[in-house]
This record gives sequence, C-alpha cells and structure tokens, in this order.
Amino acid sequence: MTATDTIRAYFDAFNTGDIPGMLACLDDAVAHHVNEGQVREGKDAFRSFCEHMSQCYREELTDMVLFEAEGGTRAAAEYVVNGTYLETDEGLPDAKGQTYRLPAGSFFSLEDGKITRVVTYYNLADWMRQVS
Repeated sequence: MTATDTIRAYFDAFNTGDIPGMLACLDDAVAHHVNEGQVREGKDAFRSFCEHMSQCYREELTDMVLFEAEGGTRAAAEYVVNGTYLETDEGLPDAKGQTYRLPAGSFFSLEDGKITRVVTYYNLADWMRQVS
C-alpha cells in the first residue's frame, strides 16, 4: 500500500464518519497536530478528538488533491471542508446549524504503511466569519 493509498483510505473513512476506519490508518503513537491547540499523542487521544468533532460538526471533504513525496514517508492533501456546525464547541460561537465551506490542508508522516503524524491547517478567522 502506498502513502497515497493510506491517505485516501483515511479520508474515505473521514467522509463516512468511520472513526475505526480512520484509526486503522494510524500508528499507535500517532502525533495529531490540530490547527489551534495542543498536539495529541496516540490513538486514544485521536479517537476522543474525533468523537468530540462528530458531536459538534458534520463535515465532508471535497476537491481532494493528494501529494506523495518520493520514498512514501511523507504525504499531503489539499481539499475543501464542507460543514455544518451542529453543537456549540467550547469557546466558539453558538451553533445554530450554520454551514461553512473553507479550504484546508493536511500533512502526514508515514512509517510502515501507517500514519505517524497528522498536521491540519485551515483559516480559523474565515470559519469564525462564516458561522458568526
């Protein structure tokens, strides 16, 4: 399985809300770097993050472009997040079912076919403008 195959499986699972499917793509000691916040270490922390996100947001990623570095140890993705803000997330505006659409990207490190690092970036100010 190539890095691109692993990343595609990860995002396919994301788009169907399949948290176990996402976890299957990750190394046990995965480092999850979110756009705003602390690095989360390990699958349990990643699972908790995903469960929280699925309560507050419904998202589908479209317009996906995947990139793989030579050697298969690094990959990246550019995409559009199409979402609905379902439940108020602490410290953020009140959720009222607002929809949003914003460009985003993720960077990955891989080892032995598993994702060891996930870094996600998006424009938080743009998201705040769209849901406020």
